[in-house]
Amino acid sequence: MKKLLLFPLALVFLNCRNESKNMIADKTSVRYVALGDSYTICEGATQDESWPLIMSQNISAKGTAVELIANPSRTGWTTQNLIDRELSVFDDSKADATTLLIGVNDWVQGIDKATFTKNLKYILDHLQSKLADKKKILLITIPDFGVTPTGAMYSGGRDISKGIAEFNDVIKAEATARSLPIVDIFEVSKDMGKDATLIANDGLHPSAKEYAIWEKMIEPEFERMIAAGE
Repeated sequence: MKKLLLFPLALVFLNCRNESKNMIADKTSVRYVALGDSYTICEGATQDESWPLIMSQNISAKGTAVELIANPSRTGWTTQNLIDRELSVFDDSKADATTLLIGVNDWVQGIDKATFTKNLKYILDHLQSKLADKKKILLITIPDFGVTPTGAMYSGGRDISKGIAEFNDVIKAEATARSLPIVDIFEVSKDMGKDATLIANDGLHPSAKEYAIWEKMIEPEFERMIAAGE
């Protein structure tokens, strides 16, 4: 039962724009949807401190309008939850680009690598079938939550770093196979084990400061991705 408590399901569907505005975004802007789990909804930080929103604002300020249409990510969700609940939001959004950071809860809940791989392939196949430009998906690796003060409680006796690294190998392989951009935050996330200011008050999730570090890594790759093919 403890495994299911690692990233408790959020009760509020957090979008960075209200729904009525979401569907009438400026047609000249890049329509962006952020997909994932707690690391995309940014559990442990405020909505204004979330990296998808900050990234959209930063790129827009530099002259390329990016509209964060929706962030349907939920704390606690697995790849299967994303398939069941987030893909429909993505479809309705008519997005031009997306980021995908998913998998930590699969590992915590003991979902095997084969199932994770199958689900990830399904998600990517679906996204690519909907996007006008199939290369407008930015993959992000899973951080190493095992370095946090309470992370070890949810290991189930397993090596967290090794297990997450194995799932990240799957993500990297899919990025390579599909020629998709990827940002690897695994190593930098280990700094949470050295600096308490990088960890949220729950002792598990990143703080706004850590999310900001990720944003600085993700932003230039996202910017290059949306500029490609223009």
